[in-house]
Amino acid sequence: MRILTQFVLALTALFWAAAAQAEVRVTFHSFDGSVLFGRYPHTFISMEGTLDDGTPVKENYGFSAKSAGPAVLAGPVKHIVMTEKDKYVRSTNRHFTVTVDDAKYHDIRREVFRWRHAPGKYYDLDTRNCIHFVGTIAQMVGVKVDYPEKMLRRPKAWLNHITAMNPQLGATQID
Repeated sequence: MRILTQFVLALTALFWAAAAQAEVRVTFHSFDGSVLFGRYPHTFISMEGTLDDGTPVKENYGFSAKSAGPAVLAGPVKHIVMTEKDKYVRSTNRHFTVTVDDAKYHDIRREVFRWRHAPGKYYDLDTRNCIHFVGTIAQMVGVKVDYPEKMLRRPKAWLNHITAMNPQLGATQID
């Protein structure tokens, strides 16, 4: 009986430890970009970790115009929610990370779905760009956000601004 009790306690401890380790980390990235070399400045999120049921999470999402060109400067254009290759994600600026529970993870996934499947021409350089997408997700995880007009096309500067607005994140600005 004693061995059975010890086994049950050990099994309970194992499951408890696995549940305690379940978490998803949402990281907020920027990329400096270069108009001359084909990659514009950009911001996006990545999510990594494990859900309570043990499901691994490794995803990233950014919002962009479906195609680059002069039309982007004139107003709303077709949009895309894109994912980046690991190689690209590793080369970006990581501004801060927030840990979320399963419910918040699923909320974020639903928000990504809404942006991805918004009807018509949804990307607008000044009112609905990658900064607005990332800002929406930041607000969902409790980060204070605003959108100064002078930063709407400068993702790294904007994320540094958000970092300064949220000292509770314990993050430092990136040069």
